[in-house]
Amino acid sequence: MSDQSPTQTEIELQAAAFRRLQQHLMQDRTDVQNIDMMNLTGFCRNCLSRWYQEAANARGIEMGKEEARALFYGMTMADWKANYQADASPAQQDAFKTAFAENVGNKE
Repeated sequence: MSDQSPTQTEIELQAAAFRRLQQHLMQDRTDVQNIDMMNLTGFCRNCLSRWYQEAANARGIEMGKEEARALFYGMTMADWKANYQADASPAQQDAFKTAFAENVGNKE
């Protein structure tokens, strides 16, 4: 991307790509666990919802963590966990501690 502000077309394409990523994670691949995403990529669905919240807040739109998650997930976190989240193994939990510290730290 250039140093110039994005054009309206670029903004629309970026928004479309984000919506497709959201659909992929929330509908197509609900089997992929957040903990595995974080351990492999350094971000997960919760990170995406936090980035959404941060973008809203930066524009003066009040939005809390739970509201952003519900908007991104299309349901409450409790509903997501009940429907899709599996228990993490001790190895996944250990790897998550490292991935979280390296990629999120105290941002949440």
